[in-house]
Amino acid sequence: MTDQRNEAERLAKLMNGLADSILEASEEEIMAEERETGADPIHEAAKVDTLLRAGSTHERTPMRTIRTVIADDHPIFRDGLRRLLESEGDLKVLGEASDGAEAVKLTRQLKPDILLLDLSMPKHPGLEALRELSTPTNAAPVRVILLTAAIEKSQIVEALQLGARGVVLKDSATQVLLKGIHKVMEGEYWVHREPVSNLVQYLHTLMQSTREQARERKFGLTPRELEIVSAVVAGYANKEIAAYFKIAEDTVKHHLGNIFDKVGVSTRLELALFAVNHSLPLPPIT
Repeated sequence: MTDQRNEAERLAKLMNGLADSILEASEEEIMAEERETGADPIHEAAKVDTLLRAGSTHERTPMRTIRTVIADDHPIFRDGLRRLLESEGDLKVLGEASDGAEAVKLTRQLKPDILLLDLSMPKHPGLEALRELSTPTNAAPVRVILLTAAIEKSQIVEALQLGARGVVLKDSATQVLLKGIHKVMEGEYWVHREPVSNLVQYLHTLMQSTREQARERKFGLTPRELEIVSAVVAGYANKEIAAYFKIAEDTVKHHLGNIFDKVGVSTRLELALFAVNHSLPLPPIT
Protein backbone atom coordinates (compact mmCIF):
# COMPACT_ATOMS: atom_id res chain seq x y z
CA MET A 1 0.00 0.00 0.00
CA THR A 2 2.83 2.34 0.84
CA ASP A 3 4.61 1.46 -2.40
CA GLN A 4 1.49 2.32 -4.41
CA ARG A 5 1.19 5.75 -2.66
CA ASN A 6 4.84 6.54 -3.38
CA GLU A 7 4.42 5.59 -7.02
CA ALA A 8 1.38 7.87 -7.36
CA GLU A 9 3.23 10.83 -5.83
CA ARG A 10 6.17 10.23 -8.18
CA LEU A 11 3.87 10.23 -11.23
CA ALA A 12 2.15 13.43 -10.04
CA LYS A 13 5.49 15.22 -9.74
CA LEU A 14 6.47 14.09 -13.23
CA MET A 15 3.16 15.37 -14.70
CA ASN A 16 3.48 18.75 -12.94
CA GLY A 17 7.05 19.12 -14.16
CA LEU A 18 6.00 18.24 -17.71
CA ALA A 19 3.18 20.80 -17.63
CA ASP A 20 5.54 23.54 -16.36
CA SER A 21 8.05 22.76 -19.11
CA ILE A 22 5.31 22.95 -21.78
CA LEU A 23 4.12 26.36 -20.47
CA GLU A 24 7.67 27.71 -20.33
CA ALA A 25 8.33 26.46 -23.85
CA SER A 26 5.13 28.11 -25.12
CA GLU A 27 6.05 31.47 -23.55
CA GLU A 28 9.56 31.27 -24.99
CA GLU A 29 8.16 30.45 -28.45
CA ILE A 30 5.73 33.38 -28.30
CA MET A 31 8.47 35.80 -27.23
CA ALA A 32 10.77 34.46 -29.95
CA GLU A 33 8.06 35.01 -32.61
CA GLU A 34 7.45 38.57 -31.43
CA ARG A 35 11.18 39.34 -31.52
CA GLU A 36 11.31 38.05 -35.11
CA THR A 37 8.64 40.59 -36.08
CA GLY A 38 10.63 43.38 -34.43
CA ALA A 39 8.59 43.65 -31.25
CA ASP A 40 10.15 43.13 -27.84
CA PRO A 41 7.29 42.12 -25.51
CA ILE A 42 9.13 43.25 -22.39
CA HIS A 43 9.92 46.64 -23.98
CA GLU A 44 6.36 47.03 -25.28
CA ALA A 45 4.92 46.25 -21.86
CA ALA A 46 7.22 48.85 -20.32
CA LYS A 47 6.06 51.47 -22.88
CA VAL A 48 2.40 50.78 -22.19
CA ASP A 49 3.02 51.11 -18.46
CA THR A 50 4.86 54.42 -19.02
CA LEU A 51 2.02 55.82 -21.17
CA LEU A 52 -0.59 54.83 -18.62
CA ARG A 53 1.35 56.52 -15.86
CA ALA A 54 1.81 59.66 -17.97
CA GLY A 55 -1.89 59.78 -18.74
CA SER A 56 -2.79 59.64 -15.08
CA THR A 57 -0.43 62.44 -14.05
CA HIS A 58 -0.88 64.95 -16.92
CA GLU A 59 -4.09 66.87 -17.62
CA ARG A 60 -5.38 67.30 -21.18
CA THR A 61 -5.23 70.76 -22.80
CA PRO A 62 -8.71 72.27 -22.33
CA MET A 63 -10.74 72.83 -25.53
CA ARG A 64 -11.36 76.50 -26.38
CA THR A 65 -15.01 77.50 -26.22
CA ILE A 66 -16.35 79.38 -29.28
CA ARG A 67 -18.86 81.97 -28.06
CA THR A 68 -21.73 82.74 -30.45
CA VAL A 69 -24.76 84.98 -30.88
CA ILE A 70 -27.71 83.94 -33.07
CA ALA A 71 -29.73 86.56 -34.99
CA ASP A 72 -32.88 85.39 -36.79
CA ASP A 73 -36.49 86.52 -36.79
CA HIS A 74 -37.93 82.98 -36.55
CA PRO A 75 -38.03 81.72 -32.91
CA ILE A 76 -38.29 78.05 -33.93
CA PHE A 77 -35.20 78.31 -36.11
CA ARG A 78 -33.29 80.10 -33.34
CA ASP A 79 -34.25 77.43 -30.82
CA GLY A 80 -33.20 74.60 -33.13
CA LEU A 81 -29.91 76.30 -33.95
CA ARG A 82 -29.17 76.92 -30.27
CA ARG A 83 -29.77 73.24 -29.47
CA LEU A 84 -27.52 72.21 -32.35
CA LEU A 85 -24.66 74.46 -31.32
CA GLU A 86 -24.82 73.62 -27.64
CA SER A 87 -24.76 69.91 -28.41
CA GLU A 88 -21.16 70.50 -29.50
CA GLY A 89 -18.61 70.52 -26.71
CA ASP A 90 -16.78 73.66 -27.86
CA LEU A 91 -19.71 75.93 -28.81
CA LYS A 92 -21.69 78.18 -26.48
CA VAL A 93 -24.61 80.50 -27.31
CA LEU A 94 -24.38 83.78 -25.40
CA GLY A 95 -27.61 85.31 -26.67
CA GLU A 96 -30.28 85.54 -29.37
CA ALA A 97 -31.59 88.46 -31.43
CA SER A 98 -34.79 88.72 -33.49
CA ASP A 99 -33.66 91.53 -35.82
CA GLY A 100 -30.55 93.28 -37.07
CA ALA A 101 -30.68 96.18 -34.63
CA GLU A 102 -30.84 93.82 -31.67
CA ALA A 103 -28.03 91.75 -33.20
CA VAL A 104 -25.78 94.81 -33.35
CA LYS A 105 -26.62 95.71 -29.75
CA LEU A 106 -25.96 92.19 -28.42
CA THR A 107 -22.74 91.90 -30.38
CA ARG A 108 -21.38 95.06 -28.85
CA GLN A 109 -22.47 94.06 -25.36
CA LEU A 110 -21.45 90.38 -25.35
CA LYS A 111 -18.50 90.52 -27.78
CA PRO A 112 -18.95 86.96 -29.13
CA ASP A 113 -16.43 85.19 -31.35
CA ILE A 114 -19.07 84.38 -33.97
CA LEU A 115 -22.29 86.16 -34.99
CA LEU A 116 -24.66 83.92 -36.97
CA LEU A 117 -26.69 86.56 -38.80
CA ASP A 118 -29.82 85.96 -40.86
CA LEU A 119 -29.75 87.84 -44.17
CA SER A 120 -33.50 88.56 -44.40
CA MET A 121 -35.01 90.11 -41.29
CA PRO A 122 -37.70 92.80 -40.94
CA LYS A 123 -36.89 96.38 -39.91
CA HIS A 124 -33.11 95.89 -39.92
CA PRO A 125 -31.89 93.30 -42.50
CA GLY A 126 -28.68 91.34 -42.11
CA LEU A 127 -26.63 93.42 -44.55
CA GLU A 128 -27.63 96.62 -42.74
CA ALA A 129 -26.51 95.14 -39.43
CA LEU A 130 -23.28 93.98 -41.04
CA ARG A 131 -22.69 97.45 -42.49
CA GLU A 132 -23.22 99.01 -39.07
CA LEU A 133 -20.80 96.58 -37.41
CA SER A 134 -18.19 97.19 -40.11
CA THR A 135 -17.94 100.97 -39.67
CA PRO A 136 -14.54 102.04 -38.28
CA THR A 137 -16.01 103.85 -35.28
CA ASN A 138 -18.25 100.94 -34.32
CA ALA A 139 -16.06 98.01 -35.23
CA ALA A 140 -16.66 94.94 -33.06
CA PRO A 141 -14.23 92.02 -32.77
CA VAL A 142 -16.69 89.50 -34.17
CA ARG A 143 -16.60 87.12 -37.14
CA VAL A 144 -19.94 87.29 -38.97
CA ILE A 145 -21.40 84.29 -40.81
CA LEU A 146 -24.52 85.04 -42.83
CA LEU A 147 -27.30 82.43 -42.73
CA THR A 148 -29.82 82.58 -45.55
CA ALA A 149 -32.36 80.52 -47.47
CA ALA A 150 -31.19 82.10 -50.75
CA ILE A 151 -28.68 84.74 -51.78
CA GLU A 152 -27.61 86.48 -54.98
CA LYS A 153 -23.97 86.50 -56.02
CA SER A 154 -23.99 90.29 -55.82
CA GLN A 155 -25.12 90.05 -52.18
CA ILE A 156 -22.28 87.63 -51.41
CA VAL A 157 -19.83 90.14 -52.90
CA GLU A 158 -21.33 92.97 -50.85
CA ALA A 159 -21.34 90.91 -47.65
CA LEU A 160 -17.69 89.89 -48.01
CA GLN A 161 -16.70 93.46 -48.84
CA LEU A 162 -18.49 94.60 -45.66
CA GLY A 163 -16.44 92.19 -43.59
CA ALA A 164 -18.49 88.99 -43.40
CA ARG A 165 -16.32 85.92 -42.94
CA GLY A 166 -18.79 83.34 -44.18
CA VAL A 167 -22.07 82.61 -45.97
CA VAL A 168 -24.01 79.39 -45.28
CA LEU A 169 -27.35 78.35 -46.78
CA LYS A 170 -29.98 77.27 -44.26
CA ASP A 171 -30.68 74.02 -46.09
CA SER A 172 -27.03 72.95 -45.76
CA ALA A 173 -26.08 69.85 -43.78
CA THR A 174 -25.33 70.37 -40.09
CA GLN A 175 -21.67 69.50 -40.57
CA VAL A 176 -21.30 72.22 -43.23
CA LEU A 177 -22.24 74.94 -40.72
CA LEU A 178 -20.11 73.46 -37.95
CA LYS A 179 -17.11 73.11 -40.25
CA GLY A 180 -17.66 76.65 -41.51
CA ILE A 181 -17.64 78.02 -37.95
CA HIS A 182 -14.36 76.27 -37.14
CA LYS A 183 -12.72 77.33 -40.42
CA VAL A 184 -13.71 80.95 -39.81
CA MET A 185 -12.29 80.73 -36.29
CA GLU A 186 -9.05 79.49 -37.86
CA GLY A 187 -8.87 82.67 -39.96
CA GLU A 188 -10.32 81.42 -43.23
CA TYR A 189 -13.40 82.49 -45.19
CA TRP A 190 -16.25 80.06 -45.85
CA VAL A 191 -18.86 80.33 -48.62
CA HIS A 192 -21.62 77.75 -49.02
CA ARG A 193 -19.79 74.41 -48.63
CA GLU A 194 -16.12 75.21 -48.96
CA PRO A 195 -13.35 77.40 -47.54
CA VAL A 196 -12.01 80.42 -49.44
CA SER A 197 -8.26 80.80 -49.10
CA ASN A 198 -7.79 83.73 -51.53
CA LEU A 199 -10.53 86.29 -50.92
CA VAL A 200 -9.37 88.77 -53.58
CA GLN A 201 -9.35 86.13 -56.32
CA TYR A 202 -12.69 84.76 -55.17
CA LEU A 203 -14.32 88.20 -55.25
CA HIS A 204 -12.88 88.89 -58.71
CA THR A 205 -14.29 85.62 -60.06
CA LEU A 206 -17.65 86.16 -58.36
CA MET A 207 -18.03 89.72 -59.67
CA GLN A 208 -17.18 88.64 -63.20
CA SER A 209 -19.76 85.85 -62.97
CA THR A 210 -22.34 88.34 -61.65
CA ARG A 211 -21.80 90.67 -64.59
CA GLU A 212 -22.13 87.82 -67.09
CA GLN A 213 -25.28 86.57 -65.37
CA ALA A 214 -26.85 90.05 -65.49
CA ARG A 215 -26.07 90.37 -69.20
CA GLU A 216 -27.71 87.04 -69.92
CA ARG A 217 -31.00 87.49 -68.08
CA LYS A 218 -31.51 91.28 -68.34
CA PHE A 219 -34.01 91.07 -65.43
CA GLY A 220 -36.89 90.55 -67.87
CA LEU A 221 -36.48 93.98 -69.46
CA THR A 222 -37.52 94.39 -73.10
CA PRO A 223 -35.21 96.04 -75.67
CA ARG A 224 -37.29 99.26 -75.45
CA GLU A 225 -37.15 99.23 -71.64
CA LEU A 226 -33.36 98.80 -71.76
CA GLU A 227 -33.21 101.84 -74.03
CA ILE A 228 -35.27 103.82 -71.50
CA VAL A 229 -32.93 102.72 -68.68
CA SER A 230 -29.93 103.74 -70.76
CA ALA A 231 -31.43 107.19 -71.23
CA VAL A 232 -32.11 107.51 -67.48
CA VAL A 233 -28.49 106.56 -66.72
CA ALA A 234 -27.37 109.20 -69.24
CA GLY A 235 -29.33 111.82 -67.27
CA TYR A 236 -32.23 112.42 -69.68
CA ALA A 237 -35.56 113.73 -68.30
CA ASN A 238 -38.85 112.11 -69.34
CA LYS A 239 -39.58 114.84 -71.88
CA GLU A 240 -36.12 114.45 -73.44
CA ILE A 241 -36.49 110.65 -73.55
CA ALA A 242 -39.87 111.02 -75.31
CA ALA A 243 -38.35 113.38 -77.89
CA TYR A 244 -35.29 111.13 -78.42
CA PHE A 245 -37.36 107.99 -79.09
CA LYS A 246 -40.23 109.89 -80.74
CA ILE A 247 -42.83 108.58 -78.32
CA ALA A 248 -45.33 110.24 -75.99
CA GLU A 249 -44.18 111.34 -72.54
CA ASP A 250 -46.98 109.26 -70.99
CA THR A 251 -45.53 106.23 -72.78
CA VAL A 252 -42.15 106.95 -71.16
CA LYS A 253 -43.82 107.07 -67.74
CA HIS A 254 -45.59 103.78 -68.49
CA HIS A 255 -42.27 102.15 -69.43
CA LEU A 256 -40.61 103.47 -66.29
CA GLY A 257 -43.43 102.07 -64.13
CA ASN A 258 -42.89 98.61 -65.65
CA ILE A 259 -39.13 98.90 -65.23
CA PHE A 260 -39.42 99.90 -61.56
CA ASP A 261 -41.62 96.86 -60.87
CA LYS A 262 -39.28 94.44 -62.65
CA VAL A 263 -36.06 95.47 -60.92
CA GLY A 264 -37.53 96.46 -57.56
CA VAL A 265 -36.69 100.17 -57.38
CA SER A 266 -38.85 103.25 -56.82
CA THR A 267 -36.82 106.24 -58.07
CA ARG A 268 -34.77 107.18 -61.12
CA LEU A 269 -31.62 107.41 -58.98
CA GLU A 270 -32.15 103.89 -57.63
CA LEU A 271 -32.71 102.68 -61.20
CA ALA A 272 -29.46 104.24 -62.40
CA LEU A 273 -27.50 102.72 -59.50
CA PHE A 274 -29.13 99.34 -60.11
CA ALA A 275 -28.17 99.42 -63.78
CA VAL A 276 -24.55 100.25 -62.98
CA ASN A 277 -24.17 97.80 -60.09
CA HIS A 278 -25.70 94.92 -62.08
CA SER A 279 -23.92 95.77 -65.33
CA LEU A 280 -27.08 95.83 -67.42
CA PRO A 281 -26.38 95.51 -71.16
CA LEU A 282 -27.53 99.03 -72.06
CA PRO A 283 -27.57 100.24 -75.66
CA PRO A 284 -25.61 103.45 -76.28
CA ILE A 285 -27.44 106.79 -76.17
CA THR A 286 -25.95 109.50 -78.39
